[in-house]
Amino acid sequence: MDISAAAAEFERALGLPGMIGTQLPGNAFLTARDAEKMRPLLEVANRHRAILFIHHGPRPGDAFPRNAADTDNARRRNGTLDMQASLSSVMVTLCLTDYLAPYPDAMIHIHNLGGNIPFEVERMDHRCLLDTPKEELPSARFRRAKVYVDCNSFGPGAIEAGVRLYGAEHIVCGTDGTEFGCEWTSKALAEARIGEDAREKILHRNAGAMLARVATVAQREKAAA
Repeated sequence: MDISAAAAEFERALGLPGMIGTQLPGNAFLTARDAEKMRPLLEVANRHRAILFIHHGPRPGDAFPRNAADTDNARRRNGTLDMQASLSSVMVTLCLTDYLAPYPDAMIHIHNLGGNIPFEVERMDHRCLLDTPKEELPSARFRRAKVYVDCNSFGPGAIEAGVRLYGAEHIVCGTDGTEFGCEWTSKALAEARIGEDAREKILHRNAGAMLARVATVAQREKAAA
């Protein structure tokens, strides 16, 4: 995987009309050591205030998916259990280390509520209090991280947990393409007990603010050229 070539292509593509970012494989961020190789792409995104959408998936050469098709419940294991665990690891890398510190202007978006973090963070906090009591609680670090998640495929209870942890300002309405459709997510947001202000942020305002940032940079770069 030639990251220098990928960074050069990303830089070129961001100069094309309508381009606002790129998608990266989640396996590239499972640990901080893995993520080190991706820094050239983060540098490009930071320079252009672009969006990096990190989606569960393999790097070139990774064995994927983990469970073969003839495994019992392979779709449940691959499409939910392993996917969500992988995304949780991505969130730990990006939110519980200082990896993103050099890239304050890059916008990071992770799908599916960032894995299982909203449901496991209380245990993380408890373990932190027991094992490393002087360390800042994981819940606080997740909440203040400059990372967006979406609520694709989740129901109202999960969305409520996501809002409690991340804050509504860090969640966007994601459907991960038309394969999943919009009805499930729209219904879940309508039923979630999060208040109208939070609902409007998730449905419209957060994504609008993200796109507005990209548009502003594009206008400045065009004027400078």
